[in-house]
Amino acid sequence: MKPEGMKNSDRNYERNYNRYMDNDVPKFTFPSKGMRARAAYQLIHDELNLDGNPDLNLATFVTTWMEPEADRLIIENLHKNFIDHFEYPQVNVIEERIVNILANLYNIPDNYNFVGTSTIGSSEAIMLGLLAHKWNWKLRCIKENKSHDKPNIVFGGDTHVSWDKFARYFDVEPRIVPLKKDRYVIGPDDVRKKIDENTIAVGAVLGTTFTGEFDPVADLNDMLLDVKHDLGLDIPIHVDAASAGFITPFYEPNFKWDFRLEQVKSINTSGHKFGLVYPGLGWLIFRDESLLPEDLKFYVNYLGDEMPTYTLNFSEGSSMVVAQYYNIMKLGFDGYSTIANKMMGNAHYLAERIAKSGSFKLLNGASHIPVVTFEQKEKKKFTLFDLSYKLRERGWIVPAYSLPPEANDTTIMRVVVRENFTSDMVDIFVQDLMNAEKALENGNPSPTKAYSRKAHSVS
Repeated sequence: MKPEGMKNSDRNYERNYNRYMDNDVPKFTFPSKGMRARAAYQLIHDELNLDGNPDLNLATFVTTWMEPEADRLIIENLHKNFIDHFEYPQVNVIEERIVNILANLYNIPDNYNFVGTSTIGSSEAIMLGLLAHKWNWKLRCIKENKSHDKPNIVFGGDTHVSWDKFARYFDVEPRIVPLKKDRYVIGPDDVRKKIDENTIAVGAVLGTTFTGEFDPVADLNDMLLDVKHDLGLDIPIHVDAASAGFITPFYEPNFKWDFRLEQVKSINTSGHKFGLVYPGLGWLIFRDESLLPEDLKFYVNYLGDEMPTYTLNFSEGSSMVVAQYYNIMKLGFDGYSTIANKMMGNAHYLAERIAKSGSFKLLNGASHIPVVTFEQKEKKKFTLFDLSYKLRERGWIVPAYSLPPEANDTTIMRVVVRENFTSDMVDIFVQDLMNAEKALENGNPSPTKAYSRKAHSVS
């Protein structure tokens, strides 16, 4: 995309200008002199053409397209630092509105005084949520005159790496429930064996990065209620709904995973996944403001007025918060429901096509979110890693990866069906997938022969 106002003749001029440049593109030190703005643009633009096409990136959960009106709002607010509430109070008001909207979307009970915040992605939201649970556990230990030097947290091997980061960065023992062959989520019995009086929280994932499946939040809640009744241990659940937080309420509104369950004390979700906003934006909601310890809030007045802050990163752009509000206003509940159902329909169609191919075994055919994962039905002379690289010849970006320990002998592929991955694109992708497999089977590295669909090639 050329800069606004740049004509083709101007662009050609810049290409000619670049042709006579004597200096290399700077890589290690500041260039002694600068260059014309359009020349700098063109050099960087051309280099970035080496990146993959976001529309063909089936690996990412992240939004790659927004409407022009949203793009305009984003540009209009790029220069606003969200943390400056005194200078930009209306952005703060918009954030508070979204926190209210999400808390109610996640069925917060009427008698709870919830609190929440925007974050730079779900990773920060997870860190902040778990940090609060660690602090609450510590305060409870101090009140009961108990040791508080050995906290632990229980979660499954199906979690995002941000959970492992939290445990390491904040000195909490991770008690990880390993995955098993043919079972890629955690269960209440396995979790029960690992919790004790030093457990700060249990993590449950709604839409795992590996397979897209759901941990059984309701079953975990029932187990922890029994523990609370029998042993007096009040262990909270933090639900990582990064992937499902903007799908499940619209696609399966009666599915209980949220604040309708007593032990669910905090939820994070990602605005830049199925919230349909560009990266990076996350959200964190606590069931009650009492769950956010006062000790973790900092009050500063060097931005013009005293204000509380509870973030790992002080500065944050305003644009994506505004963009989230645009989507909520523009789409409404019905709009998000329509998009969720369309994505799920296309994901089910993809799963059906892959299953009928005969070459692959489905692990998850979009059971709850629009994610399809599959493995090879039988061992072949090529791997899914080879197939992933072969598909790049057509522009498709599809990840192949091994599952975590205890299940790492299984290699799978994952396709995330986003809004712009239509049923027609499904047909094209499946055809390319089968052609790529055939080419690898035949030992044929030629993309021309591998990808000709109807033998309509012209020599």
